[in-house]
Amino acid sequence: MEEPLVGPKPEGRPLKGHHRWKTDKQVCEVEDFRRRLKYFFMNPCEKYRARGRKPWKLTLQILKIAIITIQLVSFGLSNEMMVSFKEESLLTFKNLFLKGYNDQHRGIHTLYTKTDVYDHIHYAIDRYMNLENLTVGNHAYERVDGLYTPLSLCKEFYRNSSIFPGNETFDIDPHVEKGTITYTIYPTIDTESWPRRLTFSIDFKRLLSVNIYLKLRAINLQTVRHNELPDCYLFNITIIFNNHAHSGRIKTEIINDVGIYECKDWNVPLNIMCGVLLFLSQEYNTFFQTYFSKPVPWADRMEFVNGWYILIIVSDTLTIAGSILKIGIQTKFLTNYDVCSILLGTATMLVWVGVIRYLGFFKKYNILILTLRAAFPNVIRFCCCAAMIYLGYCFCGWIVLGPYHDKFRTLDKVTECLFSLINGDDMYATFKAMRDKTYLVWLFSRVYLYSFISLFIYMVLSLFIALITDTYETIKSCQEDKVPVSELQAFIAECRDHPESGRYLTDNQTASCCGCFG
Repeated sequence: MEEPLVGPKPEGRPLKGHHRWKTDKQVCEVEDFRRRLKYFFMNPCEKYRARGRKPWKLTLQILKIAIITIQLVSFGLSNEMMVSFKEESLLTFKNLFLKGYNDQHRGIHTLYTKTDVYDHIHYAIDRYMNLENLTVGNHAYERVDGLYTPLSLCKEFYRNSSIFPGNETFDIDPHVEKGTITYTIYPTIDTESWPRRLTFSIDFKRLLSVNIYLKLRAINLQTVRHNELPDCYLFNITIIFNNHAHSGRIKTEIINDVGIYECKDWNVPLNIMCGVLLFLSQEYNTFFQTYFSKPVPWADRMEFVNGWYILIIVSDTLTIAGSILKIGIQTKFLTNYDVCSILLGTATMLVWVGVIRYLGFFKKYNILILTLRAAFPNVIRFCCCAAMIYLGYCFCGWIVLGPYHDKFRTLDKVTECLFSLINGDDMYATFKAMRDKTYLVWLFSRVYLYSFISLFIYMVLSLFIALITDTYETIKSCQEDKVPVSELQAFIAECRDHPESGRYLTDNQTASCCGCFG
C-alpha cells in the first residue's frame, strides 16, 4: 500500500512562498508531490520516456477515429439514397399532379383565372385515379384493413363576405371555416366508373385555399444493391391552391410529408454484417492549504479538469447512441434517419476535433490550443455585446426594408442576409435591389447598409481579431520567456527532473527519495 504523499501539517508557523524546508522529510514530500504533478501534466511521449508507458490511449483514439469514420461514410451513403429517393419522388408528384409543370420550372407554379383553377383540380384528381396506369415507379394507393384510403378535397374560406372594390366597401367575417365541404373519392379498378367532372363551386372572393389530400406508398429499392434491406415509404401528399393574398394570383404547391416504415413482408438474399483528476486536484488543494496556508485559486483548480476527456466522453456517448440507431435502421427496426445522422455526424466531428489534443503535445502546435482556451472567455463576452448591436439592425431592417426587399422579408432572412454582408457576400446585389424604391426608403437603405457594413467589418471584426491576436502574443511571449502563468505551473516548474532521469518510476522499481534521508 502506497504511503500518502501529503504528510501532516508541520508544527510551528505555516510555510509561505518558496522556503527552505525545516526537515528532510518535508523536502522529500514536497519534491515527491511536485514530481507527481509534473508527471500528471506530461504528454504521452514524455510519459513513455519517464516510465516506459505505452501511448495506448492514443492508439485507441486513432482506432476509434477510423471505425467511426467508416461507419459514418456507410451511413452517409445510405442516407444519401434515402434523400435522393424523397427528392425525386417529390418531383415525380409535381409532374404527375400539377398541370403544365416540368422539371425546368423551378419557380412558383401560379394560376390567374377561375378556369385554370377548376382545370388543375380536376387534372390532379384524374391523374390520381389513373396513377397505376401512368407512373413508371412502384407507387401504389394506401390500404388500411383492405380498404383504400380516400382522396379528400377541402376548401377553406371566410364565413361571410361582401366585397365591392369599385365602391371601396366591404363586409367580411374573418372567421375561417375549414373542412366544411369535403369530397371523398376512392380509387377503383375501373377508372371509367367515376364522374370526370365533380359538381362543386368556389367563391373566390371568400376562398383562402383549396387543399387536396392523398396518400401513396412506395418501396425504395436502391439499397438492395448495397446489401441493405429496402425501406417502405408512406407519402402524405397535400396539393395546395393558395389564395390567402387575394391578389388575383393563386400559388400552387405540393407538400410531401414522408413516413419511413419497416416493410411487413420481404424476401431478399442479403449478406448483412449485422476519477483520477478529481483526486489529484483535491490532494493539491490539501497540500497548498497545509504547507502554504492559502486556498488554491479557481483557475489552478480548473487546470486539473481536462476538457479533452469531456469531449471524448460526449463523443463516445453520441457514437454509441448513433450506432444503436444505425443498427436499428439497417435491421429495419427503426427509421429515424435524421436523429441518427445528427448523432453520428456530431460524434465524428468531435472525434476529429479531439485529434488536436495530440498535436498540442508539440510546442509549435500547442500555442493554437492555448490561445483558443485563453481567449474563449473574452470572446464570449465580446460576442454578447456585438449581438446586441446585431439584433438591433436585424429588427430595424425587418420592419423598414421587409416590404421592399426579399432578403429582409422575414426575421430569419434578415439575420442570414446581414451575416452574409459581414463576410462580404452578395453586397452589390443587396444594394441594387433597393434602387427602384421610393426616395425615402432608398435613402434609409443606404444609411442602414453603409453604417452596418462599416461598423461590423471595419470595427467589430477588427476588434474581434485584435482580441485573439493579443491573447496569442501574450501566450507566445510567456512561452519564449518561459514565464509560468499560474501558481500551479510555477510550483511544477521548480522540478528540474527530466523524464529520462528515472525519478518518475514507481516505488517498486526504485527507492523513494524519502529513504535517502533515513
